[in-house]
This record gives sequence, C-alpha cells and structure tokens, in this order.
Amino acid sequence: MIVTLISIWFSLAMSLIILTGATHFWLKNSRAKSVVKPLPYYPLITVVVPAHNEEVVIAQTVKAILDMNYPQARVELLLFADNCSDGTYRVMKYIKQLPEYQKRNIKIIKRTGSGGKAGVLNDALKMAHGQYIGVYDADAMPEKNALYFLVAEALKDPERHVAAFGRNKTRNATQNFLTRCINQEIVVTQRIQHIGLWHLFKIGRIPGTNFIINAEFVKSIGGWRNGALTEDTDISFKIMQSGKLIALAYNSEAFQQEPENLKAYYMQRKRWAKGNYEVVIANFKHLFDRSNWRVKFETFYYVSTFLWFNCAIILSDIIFFSNVIVLALGLFVPNLQLPFMFSASNIYIAQILFFNWALMILLYLLQISMALVTQFGQATSEQIWLGLASYFTYSQLFIVVSISAVCSVMMDRILRRDGNVWVKTKRFND
Repeated sequence: MIVTLISIWFSLAMSLIILTGATHFWLKNSRAKSVVKPLPYYPLITVVVPAHNEEVVIAQTVKAILDMNYPQARVELLLFADNCSDGTYRVMKYIKQLPEYQKRNIKIIKRTGSGGKAGVLNDALKMAHGQYIGVYDADAMPEKNALYFLVAEALKDPERHVAAFGRNKTRNATQNFLTRCINQEIVVTQRIQHIGLWHLFKIGRIPGTNFIINAEFVKSIGGWRNGALTEDTDISFKIMQSGKLIALAYNSEAFQQEPENLKAYYMQRKRWAKGNYEVVIANFKHLFDRSNWRVKFETFYYVSTFLWFNCAIILSDIIFFSNVIVLALGLFVPNLQLPFMFSASNIYIAQILFFNWALMILLYLLQISMALVTQFGQATSEQIWLGLASYFTYSQLFIVVSISAVCSVMMDRILRRDGNVWVKTKRFND
C-alpha cells in the first residue's frame, strides 16, 4: 500500500515537472507570431501518404497536401494504395487528373506488399528523390503552412535536427462524448507533454503523421522496422540512440480523424499500447548500458507510464475496493478487520487516500486547463466539466487497454504468434 502511494506520487511529480516546462515555454512564446518568411533554401520534400481502404477521407487529405504553402516544384507526392479493396486507388487517380493538379509531381502506387505502414515507408524510401521524407496519414489534413514550419525547424540545425514533427488536432472533436474526450487528451499530449519534454530536455517524439525526416539518415539506420505496430516510436528511439534530435515545430498543424465509437477506439489504442510495450521491451537494456541519456530517459518514462504507474493504479484500486467490500460485509459480520489500514480507526489511510485522489484530479484538470488556454477557442467552462467527467470515465479506459495489451504481448511471446497484426481504424464521413 505504501509502495503504491509513493509510486503514484512519483508519477505526479514527473507530470508536474513536464507541466512546469510547458508552462514556461508558453509564457515565453504565447505572444510570438508565426511569421512565414523566405527560407535559406527549399529542400525537395517527398511527401508519402500510406492509405489502406481510405476511400472516405483520402480526397480531402490529398487536396490539403497539394494546396500547402510550399513551392510546388519542391514537393514530390507518393500516394500508396496499400492492399486496398475499396475505391482508394480510383479516388487517387481522380484527384491527380484534376486540372489544377495535372502538372504536379504525383505518383500513385498500387501496393500489394507486406509490412504494414512501415513497409510502405520503406518502399517509399527506395523511390524518394527528396532530401526529406514527409509523412501524412490518409485522414490527416495538414494546415496550409504545416510543411513550411516543419522544414523551417529542421533547417535551424540541419546536422542535429534530422527530423521535425508538428502537432495533430482532432477534426471530428464535436462528434460525441468520446471524440470530445479524445480531443482533450490530444491537446494535453501535444501542448503539454510534447512541449514540456522538448523545452526541458530537447526530447522529441515522431508522431504517426505530420513530420519530416532526413532521407539519407533513415537509410543509414536501416529504415523503418517492417511490421512494427508503432513504427513512429520505434524510429524515435533509433534517432535518439544516434545522438540526433527530433525537433518540435509547435506551429505546424494537421487535422486528423479520431475513432467515434468504443470498439474503434479500443482496437486503435490497444495496437498503440502493444507497439509501445514492444519498443520498451526492446530498449529496456539501454537503462543499464552506456546508451544516449535521452534513450535512458525515454525508456524510463515509458516504463513508468505503461508499467509502473499502471500497476500502481491497479493496486490502488484493489486496495480501495477490498476495504469497501470488507466495510460492506462488516454490516453483517461483526469484528471484520480491514485488510489495508494504518491504525485501528483507519483514519490515517482514509486521509492519505483522499489526499492522493484529490491531487490526481487536481493535476489532471490543471493539465487540461493549461493545454486548452494555449489553443484558441478551447478554454471554456464546458471543457472543465468535460475534463472532470472524463477523469471518471474516459481516462479509466487507459487501464483496460493497458492490461489487455500486456496480456496480448505475453500471449504472443508464449504462443510464439505474430502479434504485429494491424487492425484498421474505421473512418467516418465528416
């Protein structure tokens, strides 16, 4: 019980450090204007769009990419219809034939290979002519200056900034309660965690979409790992291990579609959790060798979040419900002793558990509030009430998903089965 409380407090302390770093960043930059001025030069960018059965959303995404504020002659667009059984390839061809895009450098590849998204990116790496490869998922509509800001950040220190990533916003945030909660989670992740980690430690994390990476560097590290469930996390660790940086272009934005029902959400987040666990297991040894300190920090951060903190929360729930059950039974069976207590009256544990519970809620709402005030139109009283409701509902899904993912990873190892099975996230018409 004591270990559980200390573990949770340690996690709260880590979160407060990241929140402090993000707050300091926004206090310094909240009044800064995003100015689009000429770059020293405009490197050729090969933009890759992996699409598997994306007929519903692919047209909007391709148009948004082609309409970005970056010299048209310096963009090569590779559209991959990856093992599609719907009209994705047909829609791609239609967009290419539109009069306004006929002179653009667009290649459409009807792919039947394996390896999932990582396989597509490796195929694109062999075909790409650009100095940088940019990646956008089929549902991710970049804002007009998204690519410009990514390139500008990479060019600030091209030797060290081998990759640059922006942030993603929820394009269907107001669809229902689930998408509103996902939107809050993404805003906190992008505006607090990513900002705080970069501002304090120059640690960046490649997301699944809206990023660029130096093509020659990717080749030098062997490309993406085929079949990886979270190819973005996997290659992020490789970059950090090399001593290079993944720079944050906080003003580069893309709008992506999120799951609109629990089944789609569960399958997506379980895939992400499994992929992250696999990466943590693969990199765990770096905690004890002479690896780059950023790799050690990130490994420790992931272990703390997905294993240590999650176990502490589960144990805390077990303690709480065990005491509640014994208290209920005490109404019928006299003299029952509470299994978890500090004293006969149990007043001390009651006070500590209540304080711990209040701290977690306060920090949760503080993170949400801080994140929302940095994004125009998000900071409303409705969002605070939504955050409070999501704490007792949506955020608890993380525990369910994590337990399921851990069990799945363990069974994959025991049964020696291929656990890298990609379950497609269902798309919806906007």
